[in-house]
Amino acid sequence: MAITTEGVLKAVEGMKTSSPKRKFRQSVDLALTLKELDMSKPENRINEELVLPNGRGKEIKVGVIADGELALQAKKVADTVIMREELEELAKDKKAAKKLANGHDFFVAQSDMMSMIGKTLGPVLGPRGKMPKPVPANVQIAPVVERLKKTVRVKTKEKPTIHIVVGMEDMEEKQLAENIETVLRFIERKLERGMENVRSVYIKTTMGPGARLEV
Repeated sequence: MAITTEGVLKAVEGMKTSSPKRKFRQSVDLALTLKELDMSKPENRINEELVLPNGRGKEIKVGVIADGELALQAKKVADTVIMREELEELAKDKKAAKKLANGHDFFVAQSDMMSMIGKTLGPVLGPRGKMPKPVPANVQIAPVVERLKKTVRVKTKEKPTIHIVVGMEDMEEKQLAENIETVLRFIERKLERGMENVRSVYIKTTMGPGARLEV
């Protein structure tokens, strides 16, 4: 079994042809079913972030928790900046904290504030898998935020399946194909026997039929 650029592009074209138009922008999803893997074993599970070469085709919101110069930089590139004094207020207002958590895809935090964040926002961010990524106070924050806006999480759980959003239906076919190929090659490297551990691969829009990718 092998991944080919031509095969991925053909599957994307087939997906676009068969997917009926809706009144909203549909996402494009990649669905894999794995085989011959014991998913109860931690070594067979994947839980990592991956940068898509062409991004996700939609707005990804990033919040930055910082002080001083880092906060000033962040205001130019992040969707929200939370200062140190605001953390205590959010800890007292669970509704506002949940709204903040649900309204952002990723968080980044000044590393020396992580302890405080754990006590204040940890109970809200932790269960949602959105604990901030720590960065030094002197980091250039713009590239960090830009990278996160193109990031997806590749994750397996108890079932031998993987579902990942790889773009939006109005993206160019070549862009979607590049994103899909990047994800597949990443998964191939992570599985014990590469694509031999993959039973099937489908590409589909949110409400469209699946187009099978032969690998």
